[in-house]
Amino acid sequence: MLVLGLLVFGTGIALMAAAGLGLGPWEVLHQGISRHTGIPLGTVSILLGFPILLLWIPLGEYPGIGTVLNVLLIGTATNIVLPLLPVPTDLLPQLAMMLAGVLVIGLGSGLYLGSRLGPGPRDGLMTGIHGRFGWSVRRARTAVEVAVLVAGFLLGGTVGIGTVVFAFGIGPVVQASLRVLDRETPAELARRDPDLAEELAGPGTVGE
Repeated sequence: MLVLGLLVFGTGIALMAAAGLGLGPWEVLHQGISRHTGIPLGTVSILLGFPILLLWIPLGEYPGIGTVLNVLLIGTATNIVLPLLPVPTDLLPQLAMMLAGVLVIGLGSGLYLGSRLGPGPRDGLMTGIHGRFGWSVRRARTAVEVAVLVAGFLLGGTVGIGTVVFAFGIGPVVQASLRVLDRETPAELARRDPDLAEELAGPGTVGE
């Protein structure tokens, strides 16, 4: 369930990248770095995941096996799938591919989060800031993701309608996936993991 979710998640990122209509905040940063360095998009995600994990140390967060596999498998799946995809030039196929990417990422997130084997490095950064400084998870996520989105845009990452759809659509899609895959109601999730419930209630990236 964990491995399948991470591979599906990476496939969704590849779909959104091929659509060319905008990515989630962290992927905008990864794409911007990729365009400046020539390093594949997924490889940038992998390489950036390790220093992000180092930031967990002063924040008091602890990785699980899911955290380590998150770093390795999402980027790997993106690298494998992206070259296999067509690159549409007409708007309707681009929109269809972008929406498919958001849905696939949401399904992957539901599989991954439902396994309960550790948060992704970027998710753990948000909850670590929340725990260390007392910020709400939503405030921590907004502050970090706005910063990485701006940095990625300045580096040449793609920001567009896909970025907006992703920000406001990923939470509901993940919630729906978790209801099917984890058989857990929103109230039960809020009691078990209030930080994750808060993340899902607001715009932003979930599961990475």
